[in-house]
Amino acid sequence: MESDDRSARFWGPDPDPLDPSGPLERVGVSNPHHQTFETPYGPSEPHDPHDLYAPQPDVHGAETRAYGVYAAPGSYEDTYRPAYEVPDPPEPRVPREPPETLVLPGGSGDASEGRWGAGRRAARRRRTRSAERPDSPMRRLLPQALVVAFLAGGTTAFLAKDKAVELTVDGRPRTLHTFADDVTELLAEEDVRVGAHDVVAPAPGTPLTSGDEIAVRYGRPVRLTLDGQLREVWTTARTVEGALEQLGVRAEGAYLSAARSQRIGRAGLALNVRTERAVTIMADGRARTIRTNAATVREAVEAAGITLRGQDTTSVPLGSFPRDGQTVTVLRITGSREVREEQIPFVVRRVADPSVFKGTEIVERAGQPGLLRVTYALRTVNGVRQKPRLIRTEIVREPRAQVVKVGTKPLPASVRGADGLNWQGLAACESGGRPDAVDPSGTYGGLYQFDTRTWQSLGGTGRPEDAPAAEQTLRAKKLYTRRGASPWPHCGTRL
Repeated sequence: MESDDRSARFWGPDPDPLDPSGPLERVGVSNPHHQTFETPYGPSEPHDPHDLYAPQPDVHGAETRAYGVYAAPGSYEDTYRPAYEVPDPPEPRVPREPPETLVLPGGSGDASEGRWGAGRRAARRRRTRSAERPDSPMRRLLPQALVVAFLAGGTTAFLAKDKAVELTVDGRPRTLHTFADDVTELLAEEDVRVGAHDVVAPAPGTPLTSGDEIAVRYGRPVRLTLDGQLREVWTTARTVEGALEQLGVRAEGAYLSAARSQRIGRAGLALNVRTERAVTIMADGRARTIRTNAATVREAVEAAGITLRGQDTTSVPLGSFPRDGQTVTVLRITGSREVREEQIPFVVRRVADPSVFKGTEIVERAGQPGLLRVTYALRTVNGVRQKPRLIRTEIVREPRAQVVKVGTKPLPASVRGADGLNWQGLAACESGGRPDAVDPSGTYGGLYQFDTRTWQSLGGTGRPEDAPAAEQTLRAKKLYTRRGASPWPHCGTRL
């Protein structure tokens, strides 16, 4: 059927605007040989219909001719056929219902004329208008060229927005295509979230171009104990070795609590590092400098080949951390113990006694010192004796207090039979009138030169020279009433 053939050409596949050998040639506007056309105004220049900017022949002033008749003689054959003259497409092979009567605007007819009949009437109208104005290859080419240009421009813009980039997230690279304008949009598209301790290179907000490489490195907490000092740090390295390098920790010769190749997870890890240090050990008059990563001074001393014996120690605590450049002195110690007995002084208790004259004291019970046993530690350090150190005290005997009676009885004013004598003259003869006088032998003392035995027999206490002058005179009067002037053979005549 003619209508079916026209339909196939009219509703066929869209021409490819990017294919220069496509439908543009099949509709009859191609001029591959660039032929010269004869126009009413003379021969035209060779014309390429695909070049929209080349000089075009003026065909609007040419003589109107019927379709299919061209002014250009020769071998050129115009294969152009308008779309309305293309045979209709074949009918689809599906069961059809009996034709129904279709009433069209302005008339009536059966259903078979409804669609395609309308198309034929429209074709006749277009053919009539086509006959009324000159047909130009340029007019036929221009709309299709504009479509090609529009599609080409859109495709170019589409391709310009698409970028091929490489995104590496925590060491895992992948190549992807994106329309993101910058790094921030790309990370949002890929649902890559970053925090304060994470690193993005290039920085977020950096514009993207095709071929860029973007790296995201997540931060990891590390509880680092470096040479005895604890601190919390963050690193984007994925291994212990990378973390040490990033933190600037010298790992050569150092002790590590974890292998260098151990991976660090996102949760982090605890790492103990002791760097290599130079320590000088002074022992037995000799200095030894070693390089060590020891944790304590004791380990450093042992690493130097020095043995500690007995009470030997060092100038710094053995359990302390050895610092770089530190000097440690080994102290060779020898020690012993010494036990000493020392006296504990007794106390004196004074008790008032009204039966004893004032100024008189009588020792009722003599005191006794106690005994204390003291243990000292003696030691020498590198041959030098040190100050004894008290270790222990033990009381062997408690001290006994001394009890003294102190007289409170008033002294008598006189002694019958002796008050009228010249006691002042006797005192001047015996002692020069001095109450504390003592003879050169130490046997006699006081104003009247009593010996101690006589003094105490008269009721005196202590030594006579220690008693008041009035008491000495009272005791002398009592002695006179007992023995007369015989106690003073040389000065008694002064009485």
